[in-house]
Amino acid sequence: MFNWAKQTLANVAGTPEPIYGSSAIQSVAKQAEKTPYTETTKKNLTWEAMDSTCVETQIFYLFAETGHIAWVQVIYSNVVGIKTTCQFNSKIFYPKSEKKENLFCTDPLKDIDFNEDHTNFYAENLAVELSEDGKSYSIKSLVNEDSIVNVTINQTSPGYVVGEDGKSYYGTNPNEPWGYIKHAFWPRNTCEGEIVTKDGPINFKGKAMFIHANQAMKPHHAAGKWTFADFQSEHYSAIMMEYITPPSYGSTKVTLGGLVKDGEIICANASGVVTHTKVKGDSLNDWPEPESVKLEWVGKTKDGKAVEAVLDGPLDDRLDRVDVMAHVPGFVKQIVAASAGTKPYIYQYSPSKSSLKIKVGDEEVVEEGVLYAEATFICA
Repeated sequence: MFNWAKQTLANVAGTPEPIYGSSAIQSVAKQAEKTPYTETTKKNLTWEAMDSTCVETQIFYLFAETGHIAWVQVIYSNVVGIKTTCQFNSKIFYPKSEKKENLFCTDPLKDIDFNEDHTNFYAENLAVELSEDGKSYSIKSLVNEDSIVNVTINQTSPGYVVGEDGKSYYGTNPNEPWGYIKHAFWPRNTCEGEIVTKDGPINFKGKAMFIHANQAMKPHHAAGKWTFADFQSEHYSAIMMEYITPPSYGSTKVTLGGLVKDGEIICANASGVVTHTKVKGDSLNDWPEPESVKLEWVGKTKDGKAVEAVLDGPLDDRLDRVDVMAHVPGFVKQIVAASAGTKPYIYQYSPSKSSLKIKVGDEEVVEEGVLYAEATFICA
């Protein structure tokens, strides 16, 4: 069967893809060899809202001065151009001293709409709006009375995409790709506002990080494994996102890293290294759940100074283990389940102590901060 026909069948029926090999992914790392990163503009933050298969999302990670960690997320999903679903998710991780269970809310959205330039997302009881100057977001949600969100995120450093456009393209013909993965990052921001729960309001004054991502193809075809880390300290933010493609694309690693000090991007590129230094088997699903991780940022400043940064240590007890299939819409679940071996789980962590070692030129510094990390396993 011709490759395009196999791909079409895989898209529609959810069947496994043929083995194309690593030549069928044009990693953003290739762009980054010439252009390590590009600062974001409003153009990088527009909703594409594709009418073909995609999972597009905006997610905001919040680190409150009180010790609470949360994220709020909009997900736009289109399944083979047949059905579009949208969800609003929020999750709160309480400080260990409060001895409270995580609060997770996920709700389908109705009456989806965008503003003229597709930088704002609207739904019944929800507004996610980018400011006119493209430097702040407001998120207001009355979608779920258990988690009423009213927060504002303000940039304190520029955002970036790795390479020229932040995209890795998929397809055997580089000139006519059949899919891509895109990420745009705001690594360092302040947060103001609160999330009101049934136990009362939680003040989320503190720091924040934001990602706009689009998997413009079946997500379990684009990547089988993910590692994500968001480190925030007094002066530094360090972001790491690594995905590994399924064997159909050569189990190719794509590693997107960014290091920021106060209001300046020190470096951002596709040259980082992610290592799960200690793992244990999860008896529930046989995934190699990580217990310790080593994250390495390597690059150069704009003026040519060598940059090295390392975060290395235990992840402590996980905050949660999420069975993704338990939370996706039924229609999506049927499609994904049709692909043998797909059993997505997310492991979430925030160790009690994390420190980042940074060396820029001859200057070395170590700074303690808060780490939020995830390890996601979708398919082998």
